[in-house]
Formats: sequence, C-alpha cells, structure tokens
Amino acid sequence: MLRPRIIPCLLVHNRGLVKTRQFTGPTYVGDPVNAVRIFNEKEVDEILVLDIDATVKGHEPNYELIAQLAAECRMPLAYGGGVKSVEQVERIIGLGVEKVAISSAAIADPDFIMAAARKVGSQSIVVIADVRACDKGGYQVFTHNGTVKTGQTPVELSSMVEEAGAGEFIVNNIDRDGMGNGYDLELVAQCRAACGLPMTVLGGAGSLDDVMALISSSPIIGAAAGSLFVFKGRYRAVLINYPDHRTKENLITNSKQSYEN
Repeated sequence: MLRPRIIPCLLVHNRGLVKTRQFTGPTYVGDPVNAVRIFNEKEVDEILVLDIDATVKGHEPNYELIAQLAAECRMPLAYGGGVKSVEQVERIIGLGVEKVAISSAAIADPDFIMAAARKVGSQSIVVIADVRACDKGGYQVFTHNGTVKTGQTPVELSSMVEEAGAGEFIVNNIDRDGMGNGYDLELVAQCRAACGLPMTVLGGAGSLDDVMALISSSPIIGAAAGSLFVFKGRYRAVLINYPDHRTKENLITNSKQSYEN
C-alpha cells in the first residue's frame, strides 16, 4: 500500500476561494493564492485546486491564476476546471502544474484521456467523478457542478478511465460535500474493487477521525477535504489549518496498520 496523502481541496469561484455544501451556495472564504502560501508553511502533501465556474460557463482555464498558484506552490499542485483539449492540458503542465484533473470532457470522450496521457504522461492525468446516490439505490456520475446526469455509475467510469490510460481517479460524493459527516466508505469500496488506479477520495470529511476511517478502510492514495482545512470549530470560523507533521504521520501510520490488520 502506497503512503496516502492528505490533500486540501480549494474551490475557486469568481477568482476567490469558496466553500460549498452539496455543490451549492458558494461562500467566500479568502484568496486562493494567499491560501496556498499558508499551506506552504504547513508543508501539506499536495493541493487540489478546482475552478467551479469554468466548465459550467464554458470558459477556458484561467491561465493567469494557474500560473500564480504554480509559482507560489512548494508542494505538488493538481488543477481542474474547464479543461477540454490536449492543448490546454499541455499549457497547464507547462505552467508548473503536476497534474491536470478532467471530468466532463473525459466522460464524453475517453479518447481525450488517451491523447492527453500520451502527451504529458499518464501520471499527470487525473479523472474526477462527481457522484450522487440514486433514490432507488446505487450511484450515478454527474458533471457541470452536479447538474448534468451522465447515466454512468462510478464503478463503470472508474474501469473506463483506467483502460483509457488515466493515472489517478478521484471520486467525490456530492451529497456529502461540505457536510462534515464522513466519507462514503461504501462508494469507496465499490470503486476500489473495480479499479486498480491510485484513488483519491473527496467529500464529507469533518474531522481527522474521518480521514483515519477512510485510510483504514481501503488502500487509497489520497484523502482530500475542503471544509476541514479552511474552517475551524462548530461556528465554522475561517481558519486555514492542517495537521502538524507528527499528528499526520501518526494518523497515517495507525490507519495503515488498521487496514493491513
């Protein structure tokens, strides 16, 4: 089992850092570039930045902002939002971003995954599945901030993107976004059983105990969270935070031991 990463996820809306609940009601919490500077000091494992405007509004990725973020970042940076061509992927990687996250374009055309992976390497191509639970059971993948049904299950998608040559799969439970009620471990187990790619999980973390429960449950590579690292306390005061080195290492070590046992 590879060493899992604990990953802050930053959402960008109108160039500002925001947080949502179930993909609605974006609340401004600060400047994304300043947040990256603070996370540098906290020595985070990796940062995931998602522009939640670009795909919905049909915009190009914001290359100016991406360049600013990449210039500040002292940790691996993954960026997603509005990416729909190989040329865009190459340009973003050229700005100093380690990984490009794609969703709707990859789901619509798996050949895009193959073409992008050939250009920049599969390790730099991440596919995100935003998922909702169905009323009659099971799950379905959505795009465009959870507004467009794809008709695919996350299990089907995870198998497809692995075959297409992606380097990582991120599964994000929309229903748990910003709710702080824990990751959807059943969803994780289903995707993990169907897909051999490194997997990162997003949606639902309200405490480090939730992170530990996730890492203990499945051999995932990343535990990502938004609210957990930008809010503090029951009143959700804005405070950029991250576990210190000793706390993080103890959490990961104990979690891995629980899983392996």
